[in-house]
Amino acid sequence: MNSLSVSAFTENFLGQAPDWYKRTILGFLLINPFLLFAMGPFFTGWVLVLEFIFTLAMALRCYPLQPGGLLAFEAVVLGMTTPDTIKEEVFRNFPVILLLMFMVAGVYFMKELLLFIFTKILLRVRSKSLLAFLFSITAAVLSAFLDALTVTAVVISVGVGFYSVYHKVASGKSFHEEHEHAEDDTIQDLHRSDLDQFRAFLRNLLMHAAVGTALGGVCTTVGEPQNLLIASYTGWDFIEFFLRMAPVTMPVLVVGLITCVILEKTRTFSYGELLPENVRQILVEFDEHEEAQRTPRDNARLVIQATAAIFLVFALAFHVAEVGIIGLSIIVLQTAFNGIIEEHQLGHAFEEALPFTALLVVFFGIVGVIEDQHLFAPVITYVLSLPEQLQPGMFYIANGLLSAISDNVFVATVYIGEVDAVYQAGDIARNHYDLLAVAINTGTNIPSVATPNGQAAFLFLLTSSLAPLIRLSYVRMVTMALPYTLTMGLTGWICVHFFL
Repeated sequence: MNSLSVSAFTENFLGQAPDWYKRTILGFLLINPFLLFAMGPFFTGWVLVLEFIFTLAMALRCYPLQPGGLLAFEAVVLGMTTPDTIKEEVFRNFPVILLLMFMVAGVYFMKELLLFIFTKILLRVRSKSLLAFLFSITAAVLSAFLDALTVTAVVISVGVGFYSVYHKVASGKSFHEEHEHAEDDTIQDLHRSDLDQFRAFLRNLLMHAAVGTALGGVCTTVGEPQNLLIASYTGWDFIEFFLRMAPVTMPVLVVGLITCVILEKTRTFSYGELLPENVRQILVEFDEHEEAQRTPRDNARLVIQATAAIFLVFALAFHVAEVGIIGLSIIVLQTAFNGIIEEHQLGHAFEEALPFTALLVVFFGIVGVIEDQHLFAPVITYVLSLPEQLQPGMFYIANGLLSAISDNVFVATVYIGEVDAVYQAGDIARNHYDLLAVAINTGTNIPSVATPNGQAAFLFLLTSSLAPLIRLSYVRMVTMALPYTLTMGLTGWICVHFFL
């Protein structure tokens, strides 16, 4: 038996991550206790938040679960948060966890239908600007009636489907052969430039769709988790919530869609990449191949998937149950009627979402530090000390900045709780309370598109299996989201400050 060595442990630590990255994470873990002793928990808490954001930014170097988990574990050991606080955060966001566990898996069983529909759209719409517009507005409409994470899961599934089809052919294989699309070693030289352009094309569509989920998600009670929370405080139903938000959300929607078209026309911020003609031809041949090979059983599967999709839309729109429970029912219906009954067949559906679910729980550990160390308290105190006419606009800005740094669900939870306490104490009128609720909702949803950690849907996209395939990194997401952040964020603030 070979003896152990320090180098063996070093090589195993964070696996294939670069050595400089490993040293950086070790440096974080070693310096945090000294910072806590020298500077106190408040300063160290902010440092810890920035360290965690670094792990998200380096997601393509190392999946954030491991380094972020080590930071969260250290925070508990150092007493900066407690397991009970983390448990409370997990339970508070349990509907989101259920959604990830079951809804994403349910969408997995719709991939044939989704690929069928989106292939038709992709092949029939030749204008890239129109295609980007369709992806964005479709994502917005679906997010308003479903939720942003579900729509993002749909878009990811479609993107993986397109990519895998072309990658397989570019590797010299036929449509029906098994293939590992994560490796480029088998790509033929004549396809490499087309593959790079196709990746850029998919990045464009994915980012337009991701922003679309934010545009629609802010509008209704079911669009984002914090929307339902805010509605529960204010007593607004689905229609009233939509109408209260409309003076802000509708102008932002228009500006967001205009921004989408302008980015494609001007080909700035890495947008405007066209679908290579060779790739289009392969997708056309794939579509023809699928049509020729489709059997009555295949058609029956598409009918079941379409029926499940219709049920999904109505069940979510009328909120007949928690989103995750509806997702579980979608899994049962589709697998029962499409003959997918073996355990190993079911297991593949959960591979996409469960790593992200684990990462989300780790994220709640960092949120626990924010809560226990009251990192946002000075901001809230300052904004509430301002004159009333300035408060909605400042709440919008403060919520936007903090949401981009941490998480919009947590920020909204903290802010609406504080504002409600002030209202219950009789210090502000009901009308002003309603204005602040609108500012909190729009502030946490619109400017938070600036970074992947601002919105769960963006973080889900960044850490999905598709992101490394199309070379979508944290920095690239921030860069591509910047024009949307500026145009939508500024429009939202103008509406909150001048027209509410």
